[in-house]
Amino acid sequence: MDDKIAAAAQLWKDSVTEPDLAAELDELMADPDPEKLSDAFYRSLAFGTAGLRGTLGVGTNRMNVYTVSQASQGLATYLNAHYENPTVAIARDSRNKGEDFVKAAAGVLAANGIKSYVYPRIEPVPTLSFATRDLKCSAGICVTASHNPAPYNGYKVYGEDGCQIANEAADEIQNTINETDIFTGVKHMDFDEAVAKGLVEWTPDEVLDRFIDAVASQSIGAKPNPDFSVVYTPLNGTGIECMNKILARVGITNVTVVPEQAEPDGNFPTCPYPNPEFREALEKGLELCDKVHPDLMLATDPDADRMGVAVPHDGDYKLLTGNEMGILLIDWLARMKAEAGEDVNRKVVVTTIVSTAMPDALAKHYGFEVRRVLTGFKNIGGQMDQLVEAGEPERFLMGFEESYGYLVGLHARDKDAIVASMLTCEMAAWYAERGMDLYEAMEALYQEYGYYLNGVVNVSFPGAAGADKMVAIMSGLRENPPAEIAGMPVEGFVDYKADVEMAVAGGDGSCPKQLLPKSNVLEFQLGEGVKVIVRPSGTEPKIKAYLFSNGTTREESQALNDKLAEVAKTQLLA
Repeated sequence: MDDKIAAAAQLWKDSVTEPDLAAELDELMADPDPEKLSDAFYRSLAFGTAGLRGTLGVGTNRMNVYTVSQASQGLATYLNAHYENPTVAIARDSRNKGEDFVKAAAGVLAANGIKSYVYPRIEPVPTLSFATRDLKCSAGICVTASHNPAPYNGYKVYGEDGCQIANEAADEIQNTINETDIFTGVKHMDFDEAVAKGLVEWTPDEVLDRFIDAVASQSIGAKPNPDFSVVYTPLNGTGIECMNKILARVGITNVTVVPEQAEPDGNFPTCPYPNPEFREALEKGLELCDKVHPDLMLATDPDADRMGVAVPHDGDYKLLTGNEMGILLIDWLARMKAEAGEDVNRKVVVTTIVSTAMPDALAKHYGFEVRRVLTGFKNIGGQMDQLVEAGEPERFLMGFEESYGYLVGLHARDKDAIVASMLTCEMAAWYAERGMDLYEAMEALYQEYGYYLNGVVNVSFPGAAGADKMVAIMSGLRENPPAEIAGMPVEGFVDYKADVEMAVAGGDGSCPKQLLPKSNVLEFQLGEGVKVIVRPSGTEPKIKAYLFSNGTTREESQALNDKLAEVAKTQLLA
């Protein structure tokens, strides 16, 4: 066994007081397979713009009260260096150990003289982004692993603007973490003591009420038929409280919640990978749909920032992709704004480089502007803030990511499945009055603008060896990019580690030129609307290849996507 691993494990054995962590460490140290112990200690969880994320357990490479407390000390030091009397808003989702992590974080902040406002029960990520802004806090923390599998938890940090923190702040916090001994360098205060001293205050329900009001203000007012029915699953997460409130507010009362997934449960017993991108997570909801025959099925992930949709069509339930829902919402909102007399030519849609290219085609039709930023909703939030600072907040039409994340309105700076679900219901009801379901509406858009189809190939690289392999793959593609992919010549190669200008489509040309932050992303352009983008995941040990195809028919475009997927698996990421 590596001497450093052994020394780190022994230090933890001498220092850990939690019975479950101590027992797990004893098992790891006694296990004949040294790789298990090595994986727990070969590195420390990296603190980035998405904060921390990893599997629960003992060790420096795991999510536990020690790694969370160390990160909180780094955040506290950063805040005290940059703010006078800083405050922090804190929330959590239904993940295991979430309450423990919230109390640990709030206790560390309190010991550093920083007051926290803590939601008294689980709440969605967008409510934390909202609370950070609403309470005028210096930062926000949400204990969540979003849509990751059940063994994960995470620790997201938000800036005072409600966006996940910028690279510079993350780097400074990481440097402080590196200088903080995980056992002796962290200040602690008992949570109850912090409450008694006024250094922790429960976030009042009025804040959540204001969030719901802000979401409701984005309603288009397309009142559904009283019989319009919805099956909804929160996937054992946080969505049910806010979803019940907002759907009732806009007149959607015929809602059936999937009973097995209604209550918060960090084990996610019926969907161990609670990601609405995957059909497996929605099986219980689809089974219920077969019984109650709703007009629409909605699913939100555990922290309710992502939304999945299933549409009844020709006796089956069609799952719309994140890109398709983004396109449907953009098109419908543009129509509704135009009908209401708003100048759609002035509107701005913000999306990402890995999201569908189809908004560019819609921009040509409607005249609005499309801005493409790097992956991560904080980058979309940055463009929103630019519009606000320019005195043009009304120009923001929508932000979306292909990974089922949407935001309409300026109440938050992160994905919001609550506002997306409300608008999706109104949109589905609007189309239903015209004899169409959402699947048919999307098909009509494809026929008008072309079949812009997308796919994603994920290849996992666990452990220390996997991390090295990921570095080697990205270096190899960067230094020796392929001349052709799937029989098509590579016409353009973009390395986002260099200076790359933000792409803008449509609009009146007034958008200021901007350089994107440097990022470990590679783009291979293969022709009009056809490309492959490769990037390591920011939250899991995997590399993703994003596939883009375009054709005059679904079959033509899908065949090309399949070819790209095969090459990505067998060559690019092998």
